[in-house]
Amino acid sequence: MKNNKKALAVLTITAAVGLSAMVPFNAFAASPFTDSSSSAQIQTAIEQLAQQQIISGYENHTFKPNQSVTRAELAKMISLAFHVNLNAAAANSFTDVAKADWFYDYAVSLSSLGIMKGTNGQFQPTQSVSADQLSEWIANVLKVEKTAVQQLPSFASLTGSQVTRGQAALLIVEAQQIAPIQVTKLQALNAITLQVTFSAPIPTAELELEPASKNFVFDNGLAISNVPRLKTGSTSTYLIPVPTQKAGTTYTLTYKGQPAGTFTASTEKVALKSTGQVTNDVFEVESHLADGVADYGYVIAAYSKSRPGAFIVDETNKYNGTTYQILSSMRTRQVQITPQGGVPMTANYLLFTQATDGRQAPKFILPDGATFKPGVTYTVSADWATIANPTFTAKEIAPLAIQSAAAVDAKTVAVTLSEDPKDEIFVSRRVSLTAADGTVLTAEYTLTSRKGAVGTFALLNNAQLVPATTYTVAPVGNWATAAQGASVTLAK
Repeated sequence: MKNNKKALAVLTITAAVGLSAMVPFNAFAASPFTDSSSSAQIQTAIEQLAQQQIISGYENHTFKPNQSVTRAELAKMISLAFHVNLNAAAANSFTDVAKADWFYDYAVSLSSLGIMKGTNGQFQPTQSVSADQLSEWIANVLKVEKTAVQQLPSFASLTGSQVTRGQAALLIVEAQQIAPIQVTKLQALNAITLQVTFSAPIPTAELELEPASKNFVFDNGLAISNVPRLKTGSTSTYLIPVPTQKAGTTYTLTYKGQPAGTFTASTEKVALKSTGQVTNDVFEVESHLADGVADYGYVIAAYSKSRPGAFIVDETNKYNGTTYQILSSMRTRQVQITPQGGVPMTANYLLFTQATDGRQAPKFILPDGATFKPGVTYTVSADWATIANPTFTAKEIAPLAIQSAAAVDAKTVAVTLSEDPKDEIFVSRRVSLTAADGTVLTAEYTLTSRKGAVGTFALLNNAQLVPATTYTVAPVGNWATAAQGASVTLAK
């Protein structure tokens, strides 16, 4: 597949060029056509291709499934169904194909790729098609043996020398199931977010971070920073967070070892509203839906039922008249925070604090051991965002307070604060557990385990509590204080 640069950092590999005498359809209707096939399988295939905008019917809203399919019609169906890179600049070797013909791009592109060949310098656009020819063309575009296509379920029913439009639709839908998944559109939405559309959904197992990181490979130092997330209302369009793109850089994406397209780095920064202190070492940056910024949690399928106020944006990320900037995953994201007259510090994002309290307010933590100095003004900046009100003056905020602790089992401890923090600011926190003989164990908060004021901490380095031994609990660092006598004892 050839790379093709487009403006606005978009790579479009497919093209929806209109078929002669055909009109748009309603993609949400069960069937966009007034006629139907007597075969339920063929009818389903027709509707699937219509929903994919591969076929659209005639001006009288019929599809004519029993009519013989022509070479020109198949050129369009094959090109769009299998996401062929249309090349209008390819040389036209056909004497019966003119630039003004609706099928020109399809015929010329498929010919240049060796997928559909002509006879004696002619494409013969109105000629009917045999089953053998159809299987050969599909095999060519998929780069498989023709026998692999002829083993598809519906091929056995293709008798005679003329394949109908309905039969062609069914075989193409079946062939899509054996087609490799390809990138069909690649767009940089902003400096930290890509939107990638595939020819089919990515298998669930490949959406985990480890396999996804291996499948999505970029040049020039770019990489995915969290798992791809399917957009609500889409079947195969994903939001993909990446580190901040470098202005002026052209990136190439390879998916599963195959070239998948190029795009120019987006210089669009996410517009954030303000900053504010949360604890003695944590602050947040805030944005609002009303300002046209949407945390990705509102528009991805994984959170569509659990996120209050979730909605569906279209391909251009517009909903109800508003186009939204998408604030993708903050995982591994950093910001700079500078005390007035002081040295800039790098603050890291606290996992799972992106939009937990009804606002979009990801939390960031100061470097280890650092705390805010009351009365000092701090300024926050980021290479991926603009902040309308980037400064705040630190207040005296008491550290969190550990009220008590209890052993859950030999490897985990439940730590209870004096009040519910109402957010995941336990993240990255640790406690020490010291026995009377001087033995010190360390436990770290288990992500998303918080229930109200109680968080679960797991012992590190495969350590275990010794039964009947009492351990004094204390915070590691300045994030909290511990009530006198806070301890843990594992029962025998």
